[in-house]
Amino acid sequence: MKTVSQRELRNDSGEVMRQVQQGASFRVTSRGVPIAHLAPIEEDPLQELTLREGTGVMEFPPGSQVPESTEDVLSELRGDR
Repeated sequence: MKTVSQRELRNDSGEVMRQVQQGASFRVTSRGVPIAHLAPIEEDPLQELTLREGTGVMEFPPGSQVPESTEDVLSELRGDR
């Protein structure tokens, strides 16, 4: 993984984004301290599932379609069916 400072990212954003499109990942630093990770989007949108902190609610990325409700899937896994 490459490292780029916040200033370099601002000044060379076009080149950095071209490299990301080609598969490169970057660790972004501010005053030498890592603050972010810049990487290509995963091909599988379900890889981007997130759990809204403190709510216990799963949030799907925009554009993903889920054939079953979370409750149905959990019931099946628990053997409630």
